[in-house]
Amino acid sequence: MARGAADSFPARMRKSAHRARTALRKSGVDYFRGDGSDWVALAGLLLTIPAIACGTIALPVWFSPSALVLPIVAGGLLLRPASLLGLYAAAAGALITESLALGPYLEGPARVTPGTVLTVAACGFFGLLIAQFRARVGVPWRRGGTMLFDLRERIRVQSALPRLPKGWHHEMALRPAGGQSFSGDFVVAARTNGGRTLEVVLTDVSGKGMDAGSRALLLSGAFGGLLGSLPPHGFLPAANGYLLRQDWDEGFATSVHLVLDLDSGDYELLSAGHLPALQLHAGSGRWEEKSAEGPLLGVYDGAQFDPVKGRLRAGDVLMLFTDGLVEASDREIAEGMDRLTGEADRYVTTGFEGAAWHLIEAVAKDVNDDRALLLLCREP
Repeated sequence: MARGAADSFPARMRKSAHRARTALRKSGVDYFRGDGSDWVALAGLLLTIPAIACGTIALPVWFSPSALVLPIVAGGLLLRPASLLGLYAAAAGALITESLALGPYLEGPARVTPGTVLTVAACGFFGLLIAQFRARVGVPWRRGGTMLFDLRERIRVQSALPRLPKGWHHEMALRPAGGQSFSGDFVVAARTNGGRTLEVVLTDVSGKGMDAGSRALLLSGAFGGLLGSLPPHGFLPAANGYLLRQDWDEGFATSVHLVLDLDSGDYELLSAGHLPALQLHAGSGRWEEKSAEGPLLGVYDGAQFDPVKGRLRAGDVLMLFTDGLVEASDREIAEGMDRLTGEADRYVTTGFEGAAWHLIEAVAKDVNDDRALLLLCREP
């Protein structure tokens, strides 16, 4: 019995230590995910306040009374509003203690002045606003940046083009307005009909940058689900109906839908108020506009979209793009398209591999609008 008890005691201690480590690790993970309690951060910040107050009283030259803004700013990022009020009460108590210990501010430097009180109060006010906003949104600062990164990566993955068979080359370049990470332009693509057909949809949502990024994310998911699930001629009417059901204040979008037979090179182009595509005919070296008829998406129900047909022969190139690439306040769209084709002519002899990004740089580098360019080439 005694030996059994002696053997079981270390086992019990190991189990207890394991449970403690597991609970501590789970608490840490929950905290950094924003699901756990903020008492650890509150306790740490509460300890810094008397430390700063003691430093200010003992060494006022090195520790300014306004140093109390440091835990207040950190609390605005880490704590919930209720905990933040407790931190503010402690900071106010520290200011009163410092004022009594150091004496009136008129009697010497490094005192608690009205300006110090206003500075600390202003930081506390803005920290409380930030904490209330986080609490209302439900996304703590520790997860907010990760969430935005995940959303950006989802848009990037959804815009990835499928692998094409030998003899075809494609590439996509997208540049949001103002150097932001989110864009109102997006692409969805899929190979359908047993892989024989390539369907690509390039969409330009109204607005630009982060203002249109949230709507673009929602639409890219919806359009990706519709693409390949409907006959090609049924995609744009279904997308139009989806936008109408959203009832957004600024809910329209332009879109172009390419349906390409990868065996023959025959294609159909359907447009919803989008700019014409440009096709380079390798035989003549000339660019041709391919313009289909159709209204904007999300404007009225029962819209019809009439396709235009074409064929990509060996050496031909097809360009799909959004208006940010060719439209600017100081030039018309026709002039922008001429400039785009002029720059693209430089790649006719060397090939268009890697040309999409360079074309945006050459044609619309500093334009404050979302820009997207899709190149599809049939190799000679």
